[in-house]
Amino acid sequence: MFDVHAFLDYLTNAYLLQGVGVTIGLTIATMAVGLILGTLIALARMSGHRLLTIPAGLYVWIFRGTPLLVQLVLIYTGLPQLGIRLGVLPSALLALGLNEAAYLSETIRGGFQGVPKGQGEAAKALGLSRGQVLRLVMMPQVARLIIPPLGNSLNGLLKATSLASVISLEELMRRSQVLMQARFEVLELYCVAAVYYLALTTLWNLVQVRLEAHYGRGYADTAAARKGLPRPAPAAPLAGPARPLPAPER
Repeated sequence: MFDVHAFLDYLTNAYLLQGVGVTIGLTIATMAVGLILGTLIALARMSGHRLLTIPAGLYVWIFRGTPLLVQLVLIYTGLPQLGIRLGVLPSALLALGLNEAAYLSETIRGGFQGVPKGQGEAAKALGLSRGQVLRLVMMPQVARLIIPPLGNSLNGLLKATSLASVISLEELMRRSQVLMQARFEVLELYCVAAVYYLALTTLWNLVQVRLEAHYGRGYADTAAARKGLPRPAPAAPLAGPARPLPAPER
């Protein structure tokens, strides 16, 4: 029978709260790895050079086409057979980061494709180098376009970190399982874990809404709002509006 008192006690259990901290830290670190590597993969796929596009496409095909659970186990148990020994945390971070990079690369590539080509051509006509076009013209617009799917990816990643429990990383799910084995209160602990994950995803959803509202406004609207000026009328786009991006399917 469900023990309400045990459920309430576990909500403030220090052992589980430490697992929540590990989950949050792993999520942030994985997203950072995924963004950096995903950007490089996206640029490689758009480079037009076969020596870059083929390996990048193969990478995305493999990591999007195989389960994350399998990738975790292969990296944790397979790399030592090649002489590469990693701890539990580095193995989890590597597997999650490589997997997330494959999905984020498609999101970032879609962001570049959502920016009208005429803007890059106009920047080059003004004398900007290729690096300056990428850094000053393309990347700010890509960042604005990918915020909604990027937020959805982080939401999913937050829950996907629970798979690291299979290699004994002591995040929230693993610590819940340890208490289950010791106290045999399975239902109560799963409900507590669900509450923690729900709280974390809800908090992130609130942050994501604020980010989308902030970055969804035009640059002119933001400047006018800061100075207390009336909102300017939107100008007709020269090269067509940027297309919104769908979240990549997992």
